[in-house]
Amino acid sequence: MTPLDWNPNDFSEIPYAFYSDKDVYANELKRIFQGDTWNFLGLDCEIPDPGTYKTTMVGDIPVIVVRDEAGTVNAMVNRCAHRGNLVCIEESGTVERLTCVYHNWTYDLQGNLASIAFERGIQGKGGMAEGFDHACHGLPRLRVEIYCGLIFGTFSNNVTPLTDYLGHGMRSNMDRVLGRKMEILGKFRHGLDGNWKLYMENVRDTYHATLLHSFFPTFGLVRLSMKGGIELSEGGLHHLTYSMRATDQPESQYNAKDLRSVKDGYALKAPELLEGWPEYECGTTLAIQSIFPNFSVQQLSNVITVRLNVPMGPDKSELIWWILAPIDDTPEQRAMRLRQSNLIGPGGFIAMEDGAVVGWVRRGVAGADDEKSVIAMGGRDIEQSSDSRCNELSVRGFWQGWHGLMADGYHAR
Repeated sequence: MTPLDWNPNDFSEIPYAFYSDKDVYANELKRIFQGDTWNFLGLDCEIPDPGTYKTTMVGDIPVIVVRDEAGTVNAMVNRCAHRGNLVCIEESGTVERLTCVYHNWTYDLQGNLASIAFERGIQGKGGMAEGFDHACHGLPRLRVEIYCGLIFGTFSNNVTPLTDYLGHGMRSNMDRVLGRKMEILGKFRHGLDGNWKLYMENVRDTYHATLLHSFFPTFGLVRLSMKGGIELSEGGLHHLTYSMRATDQPESQYNAKDLRSVKDGYALKAPELLEGWPEYECGTTLAIQSIFPNFSVQQLSNVITVRLNVPMGPDKSELIWWILAPIDDTPEQRAMRLRQSNLIGPGGFIAMEDGAVVGWVRRGVAGADDEKSVIAMGGRDIEQSSDSRCNELSVRGFWQGWHGLMADGYHAR
């Protein structure tokens, strides 16, 4: 099968085939995840000391992230140069050298091949072929850069430095939310029954927030009439949507009872779940940011999370959550932050619906490869910003960025 033809006039109609086609998926792994993008690898605080490492994925490629003796963070492909075995089997650990258990080939913390078991043979017999060069058989390395404690890596020699890739607007929100010394409060990982792009569209979809997540408007966390907006990076690759809760703001434009069967007097038995404090001077109470291709940062009241959506094939993916907090929280702040964290995650009062709709959409579009979705809310254009969140601007931006990286993999009509 040849790659699908797609030469859109705009990005308001997306072929459903893009969520299931095997050739599209294979092209994404090469052109996006191994292409000119920066991929989230983990948190700096996950590997605090020399020799500490973690494993992750960039697309379908297993990767080791390790701190070396000088404190530098290195990333390399988790694949032994000998027979392709995983060098690091565990999710994390501490090592002096990276050792493949299959035949005991070892690598230093920069990924260089350090030693080979029985390299000179035994009793003058066997051993590696004459002229074998250690320097040519290290672990393939990624470029690594760190911003706000977030470790990113790329296989590309051409992609711009990370700060330029993110852009000023995206960095500003990262500085606001993550620009303090952080620690990890918890971590979730769970499967999603659908293509990775379905979830990343959902992250950027402001239209659904108060419709699918009835908890939001019921308890006044988010309403589309609240002050807020959408910002896109140049080319549409990244997005930020935000809102601010205000007690003196009229809510007449949004009546949750018209959209949901919410009974008068409906209330939480544990209202302390929503107790918090004004942590940010700007007044932002919800900020969701996506960094292309598959990473997001979220601030919901006082809950701070980062998420990685790992592709696992054309029709499934895995979502990994990290819940974060500044290390200088007071005991009262930490207690409130932990209670609020029940809003998110695979069993959260809000976030579990997102995982469900990914699977429902996958099932809904099965057999509809010749049809298209419609993402024309707010128009068909792609502006850099909007003060209306009743808008699918961010989703159109995702596809603009996706197409920019994938376009030469398609035939023009």
